[in-house]
Amino acid sequence: MGEDCDVETIGGVLEDDVARSILVHARTEALSASALADRCDVSTVTIYRRLETLREHDLVSASTVPERDGNHYKVYRTNVRRLTVDLTEEGFELTVERNDTPADRFTRLIEEM
Repeated sequence: MGEDCDVETIGGVLEDDVARSILVHARTEALSASALADRCDVSTVTIYRRLETLREHDLVSASTVPERDGNHYKVYRTNVRRLTVDLTEEGFELTVERNDTPADRFTRLIEEM
């Protein structure tokens, strides 16, 4: 089941090489921002900016990984399974199929509070 989104907004996000690279690298495993920076060959500042944009549009999800010493860090995973663009009589229509459900997103929102 897909979710209709604004094709211009999502298209603008995906126009960026780093954003697309993040989605590819975090597709099969959750990665930290520093691991994404290494794999995308950009600074962590750039990664955090792109992650913020991708999270605004629910294209990546974040979870917290606790460590034994009491510290914790976030890892990010792509939250898109499929993007479909259809040409209709009104123009283009984008459908996003996500990996997690609305219930998953709600649970994550509560956990982050």
